[in-house]
Amino acid sequence: MIYVSLIVAFVASILLTPLVKRLAFRIGAVDAPNYRKVHARIMPRLGGLAIFLAFLIGVAILYPYLTSNGVLPYNVSKYSLLAIIIGACIIVVTGVIDDMREISAKAKMLGQLAAALIIIFVGGIQIDTINLPFVGVLDFGLLSIPLTILWIVGITNAINLIDGLDGLAAGVSTIALITLAIMAFIMSNMFVLVLAAILAVASFGFLFYNFHPAKIFMGDTGALFLGFMISVLALLGFKNVAFVALIIPVIILGVPISDTFFAIVRRVRMKKKWSDPDKSHLHHRLLDMGFTHRQTVLIIYGIAMMFGLAAIIFSMAKVWGAILLIAVILTALEIFVEVIGLAGKNYKPLLNFVRIFNK
Repeated sequence: MIYVSLIVAFVASILLTPLVKRLAFRIGAVDAPNYRKVHARIMPRLGGLAIFLAFLIGVAILYPYLTSNGVLPYNVSKYSLLAIIIGACIIVVTGVIDDMREISAKAKMLGQLAAALIIIFVGGIQIDTINLPFVGVLDFGLLSIPLTILWIVGITNAINLIDGLDGLAAGVSTIALITLAIMAFIMSNMFVLVLAAILAVASFGFLFYNFHPAKIFMGDTGALFLGFMISVLALLGFKNVAFVALIIPVIILGVPISDTFFAIVRRVRMKKKWSDPDKSHLHHRLLDMGFTHRQTVLIIYGIAMMFGLAAIIFSMAKVWGAILLIAVILTALEIFVEVIGLAGKNYKPLLNFVRIFNK
């Protein structure tokens, strides 16, 4: 049945996307070009609805399997799947409204907070404890709720921020979901494995219409939904575990998280609001360096795959090996950021230090 659900979700995504495209034009969910956009014509942007519906169809087929005691992890209740679906519906409704009318950032945040609270209080999914190396178990207590909200909202928006080129957010999300599925398989977490796999094939089916040159955009409906689901699946797979294991989803989501982090650094350095949009994200910088639209997307796919591979290696390493790997990843990331100017053209502390040392 698992293979059947994957095939059905994949086919459903391919069949539903053209229908959603027609709906987008009919209800006015379109994206007009402006100085921040790279497309030059009006595009439908409700594609995430097709991903969401395909995911629901796949889950419906496997519902009895997903709610059986043999599949649910020890720290997941039968209400967790219900909470995920309700939360996802809230996120999708928020995205659809935004794709139609471009609601304010505060309104979108309210939708994300509502979905996060459903996950916590209905699904019982939150970060409770963490096992720190050389220290022991740290119980977050009441802080577990705000930390969980911060994680869900942060990852949801991180995926949304990288949705700037044809096929970029869908491709990076698919890679992250495949990595999550692999990690869930290694940890024998069938619940996360199946949900991540269904969502991955639904997102991949959408890529047939979204890869450059795109026929439809996923819009906030898709970006918010994928970000929300990835954040929740990461929690289900890695909560209440050692610190090094909690780093795994951060590595898996290295592209959107690092792009978001350095966007905030860039805006703080330029004395702008952290939420102010700009045209200096990772994909913008690669385009400015002369790479084509397709080349830029493929380069970022490659970076996402490298992060995914690093996460898998990280999960198998000992504590000191994991710490060394983190140091290497952070150093390589900092050099890359400084070379392409992701945090600002004059932000080159490490490269400047190396130049001084060489003198």
